[in-house]
Amino acid sequence: MTDPAAPKIALHSLTKSFGAKQVLRGVDLEVGRAESVVVIGGSGSGKSVLLKCLLGLMPTDAGTIQIDGETASDMGAAARAHLMTKFGMLFQGAALFDSLPVWENVAFGLIQGRDMARAQAREIAHEKLAQVGLTPEVGALYPAELSGGMQKRVGLARAIAGDPEIVLLDEPTTGLDPIMADVINDLIVKCVAELGASAVSITHDMASARKIANRVAMLYEGRIIWHGPIDDIDASGNPYVDQFIHGRAEGPIAMSIARH
Repeated sequence: MTDPAAPKIALHSLTKSFGAKQVLRGVDLEVGRAESVVVIGGSGSGKSVLLKCLLGLMPTDAGTIQIDGETASDMGAAARAHLMTKFGMLFQGAALFDSLPVWENVAFGLIQGRDMARAQAREIAHEKLAQVGLTPEVGALYPAELSGGMQKRVGLARAIAGDPEIVLLDEPTTGLDPIMADVINDLIVKCVAELGASAVSITHDMASARKIANRVAMLYEGRIIWHGPIDDIDASGNPYVDQFIHGRAEGPIAMSIARH
């Protein structure tokens, strides 16, 4: 039974290692209903691993992942499959299928995962493309015929095609120029709000984080070292956060640089 008082997502003491390398070292994070949380951190901080664990693509070593108050790791196969219908995912680089037209990329989960009739799925795909500012004519094209910004819009349309309750976004503005990145950020805010969904994004782009987040959590060396409302981040009082958001070379976050 879903607990309406429970957070949409709750991660407790999450750990994940690859051999001797500890990537997640006891992550605790909650995401409320219809809340947008952005996880920031540098390369190698564990952001992508955290997202893969949350999505169930990677098993954790310890800790729990709860969705609507239910522990995902305790679910059987059928319950887990049903749980996955709550998720939509925008992959880094869009990750579109080159051999499929745009509309079928958007409708892929509806056709393959929900066994929806192609005609109905195509209609929904066109509706979702319209939500991200793309015409039905674009639906007939192939990914190679699209710019990077248009591919990212298609990826967002696919992420929301099944009207998910939870949207995960992996570096949503990577590889885009600043103007197109802002367009994508605006679309993310609009689409997530229209769905009433909870959103978890990972990024190192502070302009994106400031636009799409209600709350920010910083991951450093496998732990959440600060979290709070986006409006509080500039006065976090945390030297690691301060160094990261201002992009300073000097500070407690030491970068490994070969010197000759």
